[in-house]
Amino acid sequence: MCEESPESQHDRQPDRARQSQAYDADRQEAVQSQPAAEPAESPVEPADSAGAPAESAAEPAAAPAQVPVVSVVLAAGFGTRFDARNPKQLVAVANKPVVCWSIEAFEYDPRITDIVVVVNPQVRDEVERLVDEGGYAKVRAIIEGGAERVDSTESALQMLADFGIPQDAKVLIHDSVRPFVERSSIDGCIDALDEFDAATVAMASTDTILVTEDLGDRKVVHAVPDRSDMFRAQTPQAFRFKTIRRAYELAAQDPDFHPTDDTRVVVDYLPDTRVAIVAGSESNMKITTQDDLEMVKRFAFEATRKRAIDRVQGMVRPDEA
Repeated sequence: MCEESPESQHDRQPDRARQSQAYDADRQEAVQSQPAAEPAESPVEPADSAGAPAESAAEPAAAPAQVPVVSVVLAAGFGTRFDARNPKQLVAVANKPVVCWSIEAFEYDPRITDIVVVVNPQVRDEVERLVDEGGYAKVRAIIEGGAERVDSTESALQMLADFGIPQDAKVLIHDSVRPFVERSSIDGCIDALDEFDAATVAMASTDTILVTEDLGDRKVVHAVPDRSDMFRAQTPQAFRFKTIRRAYELAAQDPDFHPTDDTRVVVDYLPDTRVAIVAGSESNMKITTQDDLEMVKRFAFEATRKRAIDRVQGMVRPDEA
């Protein structure tokens, strides 16, 4: 069961809408609530028409608008390798469903303005119940995805486009079955998008990677890349909205389009776009089989401690810090 704070018990509406119709107004309110940058002081004192210093300074220029930072949590997989009758995004780790752990990673990060959760029909009712029960105020919508991961991402991008998200918005796409993503990885993605149009969390490979080719009924080694250049992709994978949207538009024209992650879409269809690497962590592992579930349990205690700190810090107003 997801934990519910006293504040959410008081403020949450009994049947708080999770449909996309509510997203636009909620997004604008969230963005407006973000702390604005302090206007820079003018190095020159203003003067009146006679050349004398003015008695009062001119009105400061408006601070630049804060762009939305949207997390898309993908929870639409059916996980047949795990247990077809027991969706892994709903399995409890340390008495909390996997999907709740993932949502909370973004809910408690004050730099995230919005969360969109993408589900399959099999788990939708339960995820809606968990979100309401947990009082996750940043979840603006719960929408249904598609048969494959890329279909779910496209559903989220289309919904954001329909509601006029700014082209320069930052979008972080995360697999819900990576429940223990570190705050440093999330913030690293947000920061990387100030310099790049795309970024991905990844871990340096400690194993030598072999590139193979088919030789009849057997695979043989074709190349052995330098291990220092090899990384294992994780999530979130982050993009300026216009970048990931354009990559998917181009990919949709390719009949052989079958990528397994969103970074691949940008690399394949926008080859001139640099994708920055953001440091991942061992705790950010993906739950694929029952054995993986046992392994991630050891990360739950530390995640609970760190997120409790994040939650308290997020409740402190900037002027009180």
